[in-house]
Amino acid sequence: MPKQTVSHPPPSPLVVALAYDGLCMFEFGLAVEVFGLSRPEMGNDWYRFAVASADAGELHTTAGLRLSVDGGLELLEQAGTIIVPGWRSADAPVPNELRDALRAAHQRGARLMSICSGVFVLAATGLLHGKKVTTHWRYTEKLAERHPELTIVPNVLYVDEGQILTSAGSAAGIDLCLHLIRRDKGAEAANSVARRLVVAPHRDGGQAQFHAASVPHPSESSRLSPVFDILRTELGQAHTVSSLAKRAGMSERTFLRRFQAATGVTPARWLLQERLRSARALLEGSLDPVETIAETCGFGSATNLRHHFRRELKTTPTAYRASFSLLEPV
Repeated sequence: MPKQTVSHPPPSPLVVALAYDGLCMFEFGLAVEVFGLSRPEMGNDWYRFAVASADAGELHTTAGLRLSVDGGLELLEQAGTIIVPGWRSADAPVPNELRDALRAAHQRGARLMSICSGVFVLAATGLLHGKKVTTHWRYTEKLAERHPELTIVPNVLYVDEGQILTSAGSAAGIDLCLHLIRRDKGAEAANSVARRLVVAPHRDGGQAQFHAASVPHPSESSRLSPVFDILRTELGQAHTVSSLAKRAGMSERTFLRRFQAATGVTPARWLLQERLRSARALLEGSLDPVETIAETCGFGSATNLRHHFRRELKTTPTAYRASFSLLEPV
């Protein structure tokens, strides 16, 4: 799971999405959908939203549509959060005026957030020096070559460095937006927006699930599906590669190869992620003791659960529950 950073609230509830000639519509649409729609169920303490143009003159999107905006780079002066939804291309230069505006906004305390290739814009400001960042797997090598001062984390959906947030390609922008809502407003608000979007509030794993992973043959997929069902419904049980391969009707070597081709991870890693997902859900939505949750999810003991929480989530079960529980303690 990506690092969760505790930080002060942004200086303003205004979220400004950057627009530019050649705008990536999908990434831009994510920002509009999450932050730009009216959400009366969230009350008065919700985000405000605006679109700022990085270019003078008429803007065209990648779909050939003309775009109207709320203003120019002066809007960044009022923003608490600035979203860069992709960029024209990884090789396209970043205008000096945009670099200066982003640096000034960062200096005032605004958060800077990129989706997909938008990380190249943030990198051009120099503000990412020494930071951990991510981007679409197609761009990681180019980003590393162009900006060796960055620490690139290639196999995650997003990275939260506090005031700087970066996401992987396209749909991973949804994961980052929901993470930011969770960070600002809590788990219940993030879950509510996720339900409206009909997406999971949090996706386990990372880009390795999608990068260079072949699509299983239909017959292969049908043979693995019962294994996934077994693992999910029997999290508290012990599982071995031998027992799972037998359930799938494959040799151990074939099972390992095909499981990793289908998921991007080993069975042990997939099972750990699923157990952590289940444990997080129980910590958020139940008052069960940590020891009971550990046994239910297959960790065996609270000590083992705490070990995996610290290693994978950089927190403890108790601290996680304190931050994200949907229930009042009795």
